[in-house]
Amino acid sequence: MDGGRMNPVFPTAFLERMKEQLGAEWPLFEAACGDRPQRGIRFQPEKAPELAERLSAGLDPIPWAEHARYLPADSDLGKTAAHEAGLFYLQEPSAMIPAAVLDVKPGETILDLCAAPGGKSTQIGAAMKGKGLLVCNEIVSQRAQILSRNVERMGITNATVTNESPDRLAAYWPEGFDAVLADAPCSGEGMFRRDPETAAEWLPERAAGCAERQKSILHSAAALVRPGGRLVYSTCTFHPEENEGVVRWFLHAHPEFTAVPFRIAGQTCALGWETFYPHRIRGEGQFAACFRKEGEGEARIGAFSRPLQPDGRRMLRQIFPEELPDLHQIGRMIISQPVLPRTDGLRVLRQGLRIAEMRENYLIPDHALAMSGWKLSAGVREMDETETVRYLSGETMEGAGSGWMLARYRGLNLGWGKTSQGVFKNHYPKGLRKTVLRP
Repeated sequence: MDGGRMNPVFPTAFLERMKEQLGAEWPLFEAACGDRPQRGIRFQPEKAPELAERLSAGLDPIPWAEHARYLPADSDLGKTAAHEAGLFYLQEPSAMIPAAVLDVKPGETILDLCAAPGGKSTQIGAAMKGKGLLVCNEIVSQRAQILSRNVERMGITNATVTNESPDRLAAYWPEGFDAVLADAPCSGEGMFRRDPETAAEWLPERAAGCAERQKSILHSAAALVRPGGRLVYSTCTFHPEENEGVVRWFLHAHPEFTAVPFRIAGQTCALGWETFYPHRIRGEGQFAACFRKEGEGEARIGAFSRPLQPDGRRMLRQIFPEELPDLHQIGRMIISQPVLPRTDGLRVLRQGLRIAEMRENYLIPDHALAMSGWKLSAGVREMDETETVRYLSGETMEGAGSGWMLARYRGLNLGWGKTSQGVFKNHYPKGLRKTVLRP
């Protein structure tokens, strides 16, 4: 690599098809393939406004996503305490387009159907501002665990995370959502510049198999959208069979849907679908299509309540005198969720914001509550840079005072600790502990 250029090796059959597909634009695309891949960062500034402002200073804005910036190729922000505490999510800029097309509003009921690792879900969750319901689903169990951790890290407070197949959700929640995002698995051609392994493993015949799987996912997604609701289909490939071909199949198979024009960064996508190429936008490859279901109706998610019992409220007030909103009790766990959906029989990894676990006569506050960004009246231990690195690696430290305290660095909550007899016992989750380069 030299001077910001690369020498990528792409499959010959792919290049020949792209040359035919793009026509006069081919030289521009070919030149863009040699550029370095774009990196992006999306901030959750409510968590620590001053720190977010300092870290984003001088970075170019990504025009289609709120609080998003382009990141230099040599940035090490992913190895910092601010990353571990969910102040930002590292995400390829074009991958932020589908959630922007979905255009969610606070209070809606939203489903991210193929959600791992969580970039689009957390972008949607940020736009919802803790209101309404966001269901984040992933069919692969290991990836669903990663999704759940990222939802927690980014402080999304109104999300339910499930590990189910799209067809099972369609049978369970028919017409349950105001809007559904189906970011379907694909051949990944748009990621070749960023991921040479994807390019090396590419085979031209895989597109047909991907398209069949995408059609199956969209068929389920269609059943999940309420009348008058929205459906966004997206991939990170350039292949027409997986993009325009699937769109045309969908509109024929589901005449109750129509394609809806949308705008991205001042550009009108008049057909209702668009392929975003790296020579046209500052990002990797992406495809997005937007549909609307005919008719009008309300989302039928089937919400209910599991009220927090008096003993739980009493114990909660011992740590948090303020009245916390939307409280429910699921087993021994106290959670907060504006809309609690029925999930009996589903594989559920996370319901709303975990507040605390009830023991016999005391509570253990949950790490998710620290990540939420809520302004809590709990005690705080302000940490310097050295202590922050020590805390995230799981060390016990000396401490003054007593009881539960938030470990905090420059206004950013890191997690919980409990001080007793001059010792600050570290309650940062063992599965998350690591050595970071710097705060």
